[in-house]
Amino acid sequence: MNTDSGSAQITNFQTSDGVTIEAEYRLSNDIRAIAVLSHPHPLYGGEMNNNVVQGLFDSLPKDEIGTLRYNFRGVGNSEGTHGDGKLEVLDSQAAFEFASELSDSVPVFSVGYSFGADVSLTADHSDLAGWIGIASPLAVLEPKGMNAGLDNRPTLLLVPENDQFRSIAEARSICEPWAATSIEEIPGADHFFLGFTHPVIDRAASFINEIVK
Repeated sequence: MNTDSGSAQITNFQTSDGVTIEAEYRLSNDIRAIAVLSHPHPLYGGEMNNNVVQGLFDSLPKDEIGTLRYNFRGVGNSEGTHGDGKLEVLDSQAAFEFASELSDSVPVFSVGYSFGADVSLTADHSDLAGWIGIASPLAVLEPKGMNAGLDNRPTLLLVPENDQFRSIAEARSICEPWAATSIEEIPGADHFFLGFTHPVIDRAASFINEIVK
């Protein structure tokens, strides 16, 4: 295990259908959890160096939360081709599995943004302790089929006040039947969080640390 949270380790892992996925992680000996970070829509420029994912990747280790980010299939050096969200669920599940193998003593959390939120809210793993969905469109995949909404493990949805794709009122209506789910607004932000990544990072860190304390 890397003991310097300031340096990132490049790696890869394989999905259940045999696709090799490009990834990078930051760990240290004092981590209390690992956050798996899933990026926005690949067909609209989304990849693991996105501003929100980058901010989480760099900052969460300072709160004793290791980070793993990865490129969905067909993005960067990841093999395969875009799978309309459905095949990307396999990528997320493989990422959860890989994260659990990096440290078998800490819980894993899913932290997805936009397209990556819908995908990772749908994915599951036995070592997963909870989900965070950031600006989830709740449209890429069917919300009724998202494992985060069907499970009693905690879920946090962070909705930008000025989201162009899903208002907080709509999110609350869609997710009203979800179990163990909290929905919070990020004031002033729109879907892209330019200038508003710090509130997302702070709330994600607080949510994870509230669970693992």
